[in-house]
Amino acid sequence: MAEAPTNDVVASSDNPISDAPASQDPSTEIAEAGQLADDGEQIEDIPFAVTIVLPHDSKTFEIPVSPLEQIHEIRQSIIEHPLAIQYSCFHLEHAGERINDFIQVSDVNGLVAGSELHVVEDPYTEKEARIHLIRIRELIGAAGDRTDTVHGVLAGVSIYDDIVQDKPDDKKAKPEGEVDEYDFAAPPSLSILLPKETEPAPKTVKAISLSSWNPPPAYLRQRGHLLYLVVATNEGEQFQITAHVGGFFVNKSSNAKFDPFPKPGPKEFAAHSLFTLLEKISPSFAAAYDEFQTFTNKKDPLATFQIGNAFPSAPWLVPSSASPLCAHSADMARTQETFLLGGAENTDSLRDWNEEFQSAKELPRDTIQDRVFRERLISKLFADYNDAAARGAVLVARGEVAPLNPTEGRDAQIFVYNNVFFSFGADGVGTFTTEGGDEAARVATGKDVLGVKLVNQLDIDGLYTPGTVVVDYLGKRIVGQSIVPGIFKQPEPGENQIHYGAVDGKDVVAADERFAPTFEKLARALRVKKHAVWDKDNKRFDLEASVEMKGLLGTDGRKYVLDLYRITPLDIAWMEEGSDAETEYPHRMTVLRPELIESLGKQKAREFINAELAKRGALKKAEEGLAKVEEKDGESTAEPAAATEETPSEATSKTLEDQKTPEANDSEETADKEDRIDMSDFTYSLNPDVFSAQVPQTDAEKAELAKDEEEVREACKQLWDVVIPGLLHDLGESDVSFPMDGRSLSRLLHRRGINMRYLGKLATLSEGTRLQCFRDLCEREMIARSFKHVAAQYLKYLPLPLTSACLSHLLNCLLGCGLNPKPVAVIDDSLKALFNDTELDFENVSPESLREAIQHETARRFRYTLPDGWFSQIRHLQLLREIALKLGLQIQTKNFAFTAESEPATEKAAANGQASGEGKSKKKKKNARDGSPASIASSISAPQTFSPDDFVNVVPIIKDSCPRSSLAEEALEAGRLSIYQNQRKLGEDLLLESLSLHEQIYGLLHPEVAQLYHTLSQLYFQLEQKEAAVELARKAAIVAERTVGLDSAETVLNYLNLSLFLHQRGDSHQALLYAKHALDLWKIIYGPDHPDTITTMNNYAVMLQSIKAYHESRRWFEESLRVCEKVFGQHTVHSATLLFQLAQALALDQDSKGAVARMQESRNIFQNILGADDKNTKEAEHWLSQLTHNAVAIAKMAKGQEKRAGISFPSRNVAMGASGKDSKTGLVDKSASSTAKKMDGRSIDDLIRYINDSDKKKGSSGSKKRAGRGTNPKRRGSTAATASA
Repeated sequence: MAEAPTNDVVASSDNPISDAPASQDPSTEIAEAGQLADDGEQIEDIPFAVTIVLPHDSKTFEIPVSPLEQIHEIRQSIIEHPLAIQYSCFHLEHAGERINDFIQVSDVNGLVAGSELHVVEDPYTEKEARIHLIRIRELIGAAGDRTDTVHGVLAGVSIYDDIVQDKPDDKKAKPEGEVDEYDFAAPPSLSILLPKETEPAPKTVKAISLSSWNPPPAYLRQRGHLLYLVVATNEGEQFQITAHVGGFFVNKSSNAKFDPFPKPGPKEFAAHSLFTLLEKISPSFAAAYDEFQTFTNKKDPLATFQIGNAFPSAPWLVPSSASPLCAHSADMARTQETFLLGGAENTDSLRDWNEEFQSAKELPRDTIQDRVFRERLISKLFADYNDAAARGAVLVARGEVAPLNPTEGRDAQIFVYNNVFFSFGADGVGTFTTEGGDEAARVATGKDVLGVKLVNQLDIDGLYTPGTVVVDYLGKRIVGQSIVPGIFKQPEPGENQIHYGAVDGKDVVAADERFAPTFEKLARALRVKKHAVWDKDNKRFDLEASVEMKGLLGTDGRKYVLDLYRITPLDIAWMEEGSDAETEYPHRMTVLRPELIESLGKQKAREFINAELAKRGALKKAEEGLAKVEEKDGESTAEPAAATEETPSEATSKTLEDQKTPEANDSEETADKEDRIDMSDFTYSLNPDVFSAQVPQTDAEKAELAKDEEEVREACKQLWDVVIPGLLHDLGESDVSFPMDGRSLSRLLHRRGINMRYLGKLATLSEGTRLQCFRDLCEREMIARSFKHVAAQYLKYLPLPLTSACLSHLLNCLLGCGLNPKPVAVIDDSLKALFNDTELDFENVSPESLREAIQHETARRFRYTLPDGWFSQIRHLQLLREIALKLGLQIQTKNFAFTAESEPATEKAAANGQASGEGKSKKKKKNARDGSPASIASSISAPQTFSPDDFVNVVPIIKDSCPRSSLAEEALEAGRLSIYQNQRKLGEDLLLESLSLHEQIYGLLHPEVAQLYHTLSQLYFQLEQKEAAVELARKAAIVAERTVGLDSAETVLNYLNLSLFLHQRGDSHQALLYAKHALDLWKIIYGPDHPDTITTMNNYAVMLQSIKAYHESRRWFEESLRVCEKVFGQHTVHSATLLFQLAQALALDQDSKGAVARMQESRNIFQNILGADDKNTKEAEHWLSQLTHNAVAIAKMAKGQEKRAGISFPSRNVAMGASGKDSKTGLVDKSASSTAKKMDGRSIDDLIRYINDSDKKKGSSGSKKRAGRGTNPKRRGSTAATASA
């Protein structure tokens, strides 16, 4: 299959920052700022243009190339060029000499700027012909739809282009300042998660596939025949085509007659490229292809590129099967693709995964270009392996792969498919009997893949890991590993299969000294203490790593490390707390997270440095950042925090030191030695085997083990007493963003080193309104995870055709009992009869029994008691989303009715899954009728929220062990550091280099690239490069949609960023569309009133002011204030700040009385909390004075004049942030100077009473008339609207 563009120059040419100066060698720049390159000689990587000459018509075009590129990358660039799309089988020549595809551009003699490279067509092989056919089918849009068992329905879809579709015209049609009112109370519409329907793509040919005459007979193979094709053109003609070593030609065969020789005719229907031949045989092909290109170019290219190095995100909500988006079309070649990709024997797709992994790891990494090539290959290799392993795991779960040991129990069976070794994540052979059985085995596999990823990231020479993937699918956990040479070899008598670590349980321990040096490096990096263990004969062994971690010497001579599930110690505090049998944890695999151990190591190192500095009396120098740190071996390896938390002044001082004269350096060398701290005496490491039934023999050994146990207890205490309270404090003070859903919650906890089992403790400690959001999210996550475990018990051994019935019934019991309190499982009778030996226990599940099961799981897994009536308080849609994401469900969109009384959770979607597009005002009167059970579930006899047909597909949940690119991250950090040092030009060049490295190594579509786009967009926005920031934010949003999820937290943040940058650029109308889309996604992800939406709604209001939509802006400020007061309380600085902004918005909306009232509230709160002398209080006092005197003037004029007069406030460019403190700058009241001359001398309080009295008089004179109007929030200046805030 075609890969994503990989040429770095082409990939980066459309970057918004590609015009940054490139005069310096990027690798040298990285070396200067990030210490990446060695001192060796580097080839200058300055791109230049070469001319590509095509065959036949001698068309030419130029492409940029880099001296460090390989020729096959140039070939890829040529294949993707619009003028050369028809070529796939060719080589390049320079000055009449053929160029090897796998050499660098710099190795081609005489290749300089302006040189010509000639494309020379090659003879085809069968493989090349197959690849050419696949490529042409993709190119002309004839590939049709694919049903993918792993990626799912609409995998990798983007809705970016649909957000602004048809909206600009609406904007132009409306008068300035008028926008549609946003209904804050309306439930979210699920239609925003579905791509808009479009017209079907223009057809270039009706069909193109392999002919039934394949394969060519032997005597014709000898004459160069490779394949036979059949093409049906748009004109209705059918052509039989021969793929020959020399190209493609129309033959004389028909469906009934075999004659594969050239067909005579007035025209020569033959060409080297199938694309060219199609142009010859179909007069309409060229025009149709142009139409097809125009059609595909309507979308952003990033939204259509094929995802090569990552799993595309599968949406949890998909259109109905009747939608054109899911239409299933006839395509003969769909079933032929396996042959086209793998050949007759499928040998093209069979790979020795383990050898490829280890060979890639052994590639040189001496220079920058070596590292780029190596990391790029490893990234692609992991992507290919993960895809192959996931496909194999799904087949194993479905029972379509024969086991190697069919006589064993189901959980003990093992499989080999596509050179990947599969086993179940269950205790099939009793290895984890004492640790918790199946539960322990399941957790161990997840910890193992995390450990393998960690070791891969460390990239230690001489230490190898098997490719590892864990797949969860329909209640089963399957582990896929590359086959390590010697893993199945039976050991000789007296030998152990394992050479390091536990051999048979813990009864036998091996300690081959050949493994000690490499394991020592690993242990140092993982902060594992060298410690003693004892076998069943009480013989002592000193191991560098956990006894559970095994070393295997493969038959290929490589040292492999296996079973990395115990790289950190047991969380003994957690285990000892749950002594009650009712809340006993399901297993003993409760280890601490590596992030916690690493953060503790950094803290201990800081304490060590401070103690050393205190001894020397050098605390002053420590504050100035002049202390230098070194290890015994002379490397500068002070605790990692010192590298990452280096201040700009420290970094700048280093740069200045480099510029000093040699004499100065010599004179300071002695002083530097005295200032340095010797870190050789510092170590922080823990024994991972404490509390795991080790039996020391001597008193010294017992004392040592007791000391190790105390250190682990200290780490557990740090987690309980410092880390967890610290997180809650940061959330309460808004120092960190609140998570939106389960994914963002788990990332937040894991970054802090907190395991998910502490959700119950976090929920218990989350007190007060400020942490209500966090408490609700923790409870929702616990319910979703508990349901996942309950559902897995029923799904594990259930045949695939019955899983939809099981899922629908379980979800009806959990989420649909408000509509039908006694749901009944709907099972197809024919399937029930067919699988008559299958236990259908899920039929007996009731809402009450399911709640009990969930409560039991929550109590034992999280030690948390759900509140009474929790099932009636849950947010149904958000919980459904969490469950779908955890189980990999793809659910058909519809109007989910969770209760009989309330309105539907979403607007009614059309049968094709699209929203009807009518305004909300037209729907308000119909909502009660639309929400009736009969209108929602008319297709089934009894109303139920879910039916088996709603569950369209289940995709596997995949955990991989792919490492991140250290080179690309180092370049990014180097760029950041340079910018902090005010070396802007160097910093920008390094950021551009980091972007190029990310795109080269990961491809354009990858979660890591999306994260980089997000980071760079913020950096460039801070550097005042707004166009670059907008472009990068746009890319971040699209890539995140396609690789992380349409409604992921990352996607929401990217759209908010894009909105902010567009507004700052001056395009507020488009910014409002993206901000509204992000808020609608937020409603679906979390629900209403998320604390972080306060800032977003504030920003939205400011954008509305910029387009003079003052009344709607005022409504958004009021809603922001409502949420703020709900979360933080009424008398807080947050509320005062929003009251300040709301007062200004009310003034702009000509509500002078409301503006005065709100500003007075703001002033009072500031004064009470911050004091009368605080600048915020003074500014509020100043504004209150201005607003009051203007209100008095208006009140006076209203008495004698019909003409309304008031203050006109200019639109403000408010800095967007939660605090809003910067929002009070840059506001100049142009009418204030004229009004001030006529200011009343009375006090502010007297003036406010005067305003209120005049309003009362106005109200009494027309009370009947005002009564109805005063309650209309749409009327500008109404008291009702003001009071509602």
